[in-house]
Amino acid sequence: MATDAAQKPQVQSFLGHARIISALTLVSRVFGLLRETALAAVFGKSPVAVALRISFIIPNLLRKLFGEGALSAAFIPLYSRSLKQQTPEQARAFAAASVNLLTLILVGITIIGEIVLAIMIYFAGPDRRLDYLLTLKLSAIMLPYVVLICLTAFLGAILQVHRRFALPAAAPILLNVIHIAVTAFGGWLMAISLTSDPAVKLDKQITLSMWLAAFVLVAGVGQVAMLVPALRAVGFRFSVKDALWTPAIRRMLQLSIPVALAAGVLQISVLMDTGISAMLAASVDAHNNPVDHFTLFGHVIRYPMEAGAPVRLNWAQFLYQFPLGIFAIALATAIFPGLSSDALEKDRSRFSQTLHTGIEATLFEGIAASIGLIIVRHHAIRLFYGYGEVTAHDLQLTANSLVLYASGIWAYSMQQIINRAYYALHDTKTPFVMSMVNIGLNLVIEIPLVFTSMGESAMAAGTVVSFAVQSLLMLYMLRNRVGGLGLASLARSTGKMLVAAGLMWAACVAVQYAPFWPHGTGKLAAIAQLVLLIAIGGGVYLGVCQVLGVRTLGELLHRRGK
Repeated sequence: MATDAAQKPQVQSFLGHARIISALTLVSRVFGLLRETALAAVFGKSPVAVALRISFIIPNLLRKLFGEGALSAAFIPLYSRSLKQQTPEQARAFAAASVNLLTLILVGITIIGEIVLAIMIYFAGPDRRLDYLLTLKLSAIMLPYVVLICLTAFLGAILQVHRRFALPAAAPILLNVIHIAVTAFGGWLMAISLTSDPAVKLDKQITLSMWLAAFVLVAGVGQVAMLVPALRAVGFRFSVKDALWTPAIRRMLQLSIPVALAAGVLQISVLMDTGISAMLAASVDAHNNPVDHFTLFGHVIRYPMEAGAPVRLNWAQFLYQFPLGIFAIALATAIFPGLSSDALEKDRSRFSQTLHTGIEATLFEGIAASIGLIIVRHHAIRLFYGYGEVTAHDLQLTANSLVLYASGIWAYSMQQIINRAYYALHDTKTPFVMSMVNIGLNLVIEIPLVFTSMGESAMAAGTVVSFAVQSLLMLYMLRNRVGGLGLASLARSTGKMLVAAGLMWAACVAVQYAPFWPHGTGKLAAIAQLVLLIAIGGGVYLGVCQVLGVRTLGELLHRRGK
């Protein structure tokens, strides 16, 4: 594995950019936690909460598919090439034409989607499940957000090619702030928490959910506006005069279609998991009457999941995605332009070195995050979701799912890097095929298990197993393709990280028996316990890694200019 001095600046550069993205993503995720806490306090696990979660998945699905997925993954390598090989005006024209094409596609999808939703709402019977009816209405309100959030992600990709990562990483903060403000102020204004009549409370929650959906559009406009000054600074201008059908655009679409299928498979998998949990969980109908069974071929079958399962799964998913967004996605975002440039120049030695460092860095953080989140899961869940009508049983069910989701953070993290490597090599077929394997394996595992005592946590089991298999298999295939990734060295480093994680676990268990351990079940006690576990666990992990000579630690802490 080459480690000469010429390669170190590039490695240190993307790690430096990753630190910037991580810091801003951390701020965004903290506001996201506050948003989730506010939503849990006001909506709990009610059918309104279920409808809000599901309806917001659709914009996120299309954001992953178009804004951060297919077009973006195909655009970044081609735009990098255009900046190197063409004039600034030609590169600008390609970027502007790509934005125009994306806008046309998204507007068309939005119009078709609104028509479909209108038809579904019209033909939905008055006795349908409340969460189903409300999901359709909220989706109709929020669907135009698809155009805004995908544009935000795509415009952010333009800035990333110019090595400007701060504003794209900061944009989600605006949505979280607006969500918190509307939820907190609306809940206070309507006195939802003080309302004792269940029917009246449900009506107030429905009204507030409509306001939340409307303000999502306001946030979308603000997110696009945030990026405009930085785009002008790098020479990008919005224009409708540039030709939409050029060889570069055709090439981007050819690369996008397989990526879209791969991204679509994974996002549809997420949507299917949410849909399955919604369909197989007890709920209420439009008249607030309980619905706890369904009929299949004349047989009455009880729903295998308890009411509120989609909300609890969302709580668990948000917590495991917290470190995933801060570390893994930040690293993958920062590494992608460099990998694309190295692949373009056919510098396989530097490509392999950068990829090796990226995988090692994401495992360094992913292993610690997996073990750490399992350790603090009860404290974190009690602190962030233990409000209003949420019961201790709800918190325990959430913890059961979280322990499984958390065990796979290393796999989700590594998959982010590996996918970028394939896309940088313009190989979109392999991620697509492996995504099909992922979704098939996921369904084969979770569907039978959901009817066992595992219940809703079976959804997490399917997710973690399928991602672990996919990430390891794709890493092995990538090694054969690029001529070696230093996997022996990576295995040694990973072994040291696992030793450090094991000692971190032991230290966190031991401290809970110390005289200074803050006992209690209140919020202040949960905060003190969480802070103490994070400080001691993080300190032990970093210290042991330092003693064992984990090379990644020094590179992550490196400061340019030293």
